[in-house]
Amino acid sequence: QVQLVESGGGLVQTGGSLRLSCAATGSIFSLHTMGWYRQGPGKQRELVATITNWGSTNYGDSVKGRFTISRVNANNTLYLQMNSLKPEDTAVYYCNMNYDGWNHYWGQGNQVTVSS
Repeated sequence: QVQLVESGGGLVQTGGSLRLSCAATGSIFSLHTMGWYRQGPGKQRELVATITNWGSTNYGDSVKGRFTISRVNANNTLYLQMNSLKPEDTAVYYCNMNYDGWNHYWGQGNQVTVSS
């Protein structure tokens, strides 16, 4: 059974940085596209970034140039480096595994709060 465990969220001031991590178990991590999504207060869940198993990345428009997604397949871990954080980045951030194009797995969510 796939499990995704996130860590690294918290409270930061505007302009600060945080790094999220997602540790995956229960599947061959290197085979799957991974991603980060977020859901802010009163908003729908939205794409933050994805990374394919060969390292091709895609970012939501609101985070381009500020966030960097990466993965270390040897450690079954996904990362999200977030720089120049803004109050509008405040959200619960979710790790995602695109298992086979149809089935997705999600982490438990990790709160990121950016104070103004």
